[in-house]
Amino acid sequence: MLNQIQAILLDIEGTTTPVDFVYGVLFPYARQHLPNFLATHGQTPAVQADLQQLRHEYDQEHDRETDGAELPDWVSDAPTVAPTEALPFIAYLMERDRKSTGLKSLQGKVWDQGYADGSLTSQLFADVPPALEQWQRAGKRIYIYSSGSIQAQKLLFGNSDYGDLTPLLSGYFDTTTGSKKDDRSYQKIAEAIDCAPDNILFISDIVAELEAAQMAGFKVCLSQRPGNAPQERGEFVAIGSFADIP
Repeated sequence: MLNQIQAILLDIEGTTTPVDFVYGVLFPYARQHLPNFLATHGQTPAVQADLQQLRHEYDQEHDRETDGAELPDWVSDAPTVAPTEALPFIAYLMERDRKSTGLKSLQGKVWDQGYADGSLTSQLFADVPPALEQWQRAGKRIYIYSSGSIQAQKLLFGNSDYGDLTPLLSGYFDTTTGSKKDDRSYQKIAEAIDCAPDNILFISDIVAELEAAQMAGFKVCLSQRPGNAPQERGEFVAIGSFADIP
């Protein structure tokens, strides 16, 4: 498979990075530090843009049926969003692990502080750094596609327990491209990197994402790492390490 591939597109959680690090370290860190971050930086243009995005998402959520839980109140519709008013909706999204563009952008900003002061160091599976190096030497371009913001992706690979791996990566994609379960997102990525879909390999731990990428013409592999949720692999090639890719 690898011999036919020109570009490799990687998921993060459960593919390059243990699920436990995301849910046991990154998310709790963001949850703990978001209130103080918003109190300090909530009026800056970049954070206001995130809050406006969250307000837009709130209005969309309000207009459709929710998952049975009561949507918190967010009464104000002032041009400038008061950071404290957004906190109940932010908590609502985090409790449900929503792939919210506004939330993911805010989380990335909070993690930026954590990486900068040494509170955070990202974890990668041991086979990831040598595989990235090998692929780059072989002339393959490597991209990331994650629900986490592009900023958060760069921070994760730039502050890993194996050092700064960003020089090995050619680009990043997040939910601003589209849902990872929508084949149109993968079509956009193929166009953006100027590569034929059947020359791109996408690796993820979520079957629904692989199905969408396969519909777009990508080659795919199912990542089955320790700690990943069970998936019905079907006919997908399953790998426990990047060294297992045929």
